[in-house]
Amino acid sequence: MNRSRASICALAVFLLLGACATRPINPPITTTDPTTGYRYGVRQAHFKDKENLVILAFSGGGTRAAAFSYGVLEFLRRTEIAGPRGKARLLDEVDVITGVSGGSFTALAYGLYGDKLFDDYQQRFLKRNVEGELISRLLNPAYAGALWFSPSWGRSELASQLYDEILFNGATFADLDRGNGPFILASATDISTGARFVFNQNTFDVLCSDLDAVPLSRAAAASSAVPVVLSSVTMNNYGGTCGTNLPQWVKFFIDAANPPRPAERAVRELRELQSYGDGSRRPYVHLVDGGVSDNVGMRSVLDALQFLESLHDVGAPTPLDSARRIVVFVVNSLSSPPTHWDESEKPPGTVDILLKATGVPIDHYSYEAVELLKDTAARWQKLRRLRDSAAFASNKDAAVARELRVPDAEIYAIDVSFPALADKTELDYLNRQPTSFALPAEAVDRLRAAAGTIIAASPEFQRLLKDLGARIVEPPKNGGS
Repeated sequence: MNRSRASICALAVFLLLGACATRPINPPITTTDPTTGYRYGVRQAHFKDKENLVILAFSGGGTRAAAFSYGVLEFLRRTEIAGPRGKARLLDEVDVITGVSGGSFTALAYGLYGDKLFDDYQQRFLKRNVEGELISRLLNPAYAGALWFSPSWGRSELASQLYDEILFNGATFADLDRGNGPFILASATDISTGARFVFNQNTFDVLCSDLDAVPLSRAAAASSAVPVVLSSVTMNNYGGTCGTNLPQWVKFFIDAANPPRPAERAVRELRELQSYGDGSRRPYVHLVDGGVSDNVGMRSVLDALQFLESLHDVGAPTPLDSARRIVVFVVNSLSSPPTHWDESEKPPGTVDILLKATGVPIDHYSYEAVELLKDTAARWQKLRRLRDSAAFASNKDAAVARELRVPDAEIYAIDVSFPALADKTELDYLNRQPTSFALPAEAVDRLRAAAGTIIAASPEFQRLLKDLGARIVEPPKNGGS
């Protein structure tokens, strides 16, 4: 907490440099093509196993989140399972990775480099004082003119440049589009509306813009642009100029006066996305840290499941119909450092209150998102048992049959979070790690190791292995890869 307070105080000094947003660099398109671009429907062709959809959701939390999520990748890489289809690395089974703030760096970097990430990610990013380097640039007189006087430059512009130099090497979403890796979904928050902004071509279709031209460093900067401390990242909105055609399944929800449950919450996000369709009214979109709207990267997953259930309810086809197992690793690096405020008559300081006031609602929403995933899994399982029971096998009542219409996919919600650690000493150590982009090398290593320990001990992970008829060939090792 002390370190977080010091970091915020140091960076707050640079508010005097102005509140300029970063320059918009996303180019327009004249037409949209749902069969091309970096979107789920196109990336499905790269999925290796149509029956098992494996998703990793990486939370925010600075380097703490980046290191913890990297530890998950390391565990899945070194864990080989043997099943009916032979041997396979668990990492090769991953189809989708969502990333928020600190978790977006690991997600985007793995999508770009694949196995090459394991060669130097620690040196290039995790064990680097990224925060210190950013502050040095903010103090550098060479950047003073742009920061003071340019209407299209801000602190996040400097951050984006730094991230590009030390990690992304000029790569754009076109590099992800051409690759064979998992589908990466980095998300930010539209500060005007509070809505999630997900970097995929479906979103950019509504903006009438080409995502392939957007640098990965820009997405990472937007996803981690902590409000006040860093400036917003701005995108041009050309909405309404490219004849965007919504998929039929989207129209089914948008055009409905009363959208079917349980998709009502997801429909709200669809409508928020459609608000970008009038670029003349909203020519710019200003983005800040994705953790403001969804700190565990679970909203995209929950929306997909809600749409799947609702479409299944009316007998409409969905992109997930072939899935028999939906496996979600919820990688949540939320830390809960203890305070002693209640032991003193003196109230906490202003910065402490600011940190707590902004963090508490985000943390509670993160908890609710994970629990909603577990509730969905339990409800589907219960309805399938009822549907397949002898009591309902011969029931001809159409209303009853409809109530029991549920996707066949089994959901596995694997919670990878600090409280799952049995070692309370290690739990206490990890909980004390601040949300910053500078951690000691020891903390990085212990975060990486903890991720594998938690997954290996997870009852839900063991249930998955049992249901797959698989076993771990090589047990997870302590430490690095």
